[in-house]
Amino acid sequence: MKQNRQTVEARRASILSVVRERQKITVEELASKFGVSLMTIRRDLRTLEDAGKLGRFHGGASVGFRTASDAVSLYRNLVSRYAATLIEPGDRVFINGSTTALDVLDYVEASPVYVFTNNGLAVGRTFPPGVDVTLSGGSLRSAGHIMTGDCTMRNLLTMRADKAFLGCSGISPNGEILCDIPTELGVNETMIGHAERYYILVDHTKVGKAGTYASFSLETAGCIITDEKAPPEVLERLRMLNMQIVQVGRKDFPDLVGD
Repeated sequence: MKQNRQTVEARRASILSVVRERQKITVEELASKFGVSLMTIRRDLRTLEDAGKLGRFHGGASVGFRTASDAVSLYRNLVSRYAATLIEPGDRVFINGSTTALDVLDYVEASPVYVFTNNGLAVGRTFPPGVDVTLSGGSLRSAGHIMTGDCTMRNLLTMRADKAFLGCSGISPNGEILCDIPTELGVNETMIGHAERYYILVDHTKVGKAGTYASFSLETAGCIITDEKAPPEVLERLRMLNMQIVQVGRKDFPDLVGD
């Protein structure tokens, strides 16, 4: 049942009081205390964080204030939220090592959904009911959460997906997809090749990025999901490569943005 605005605001005020009292608390504890879903608590925390009233860490919240990076975090959440609307009941989904891609699963409302991922951050994380996650296995890279190597590739090569959601280090001015980890290039390319459709998730700070990164070109057309602040000249270059472009704005998901 959809809750009215007064109820939501009262709950968020109570959540803020609890966080200030405890200094640090997990999403699971808050969901149990207030009798709502994990997704609802995450939405509440994002709104409170964007208002500068608290800070979030993976799996919980603490007393804190907004930093300059919070606006970028908000846009990444908007990109993840939009991507989740593309997932349908029964879909088989690839998720790569990106945190933005993994966050898509927080917003999934379809059920069942079958996920195959090389993202080790999925371990110990709670997802909505009906989201079934299988890990690729492999050697850990990038601060110990991205799995790559022969084991990852062998398992991935046996899989097929309806949709692949991939984050990246950036998109070059020429439309190349950039990766921090050269060994993940093969994983990303295989996910794209083994999926019916693929989506690249990237916030505006990574669009038009230059530097020394591993990269690959998009041989088959897909979709770039970014935010309203992405540079138009790079997006136009991507359109020339037959890529579909979706730009998500703050007005598209006001429940995440808050007042």
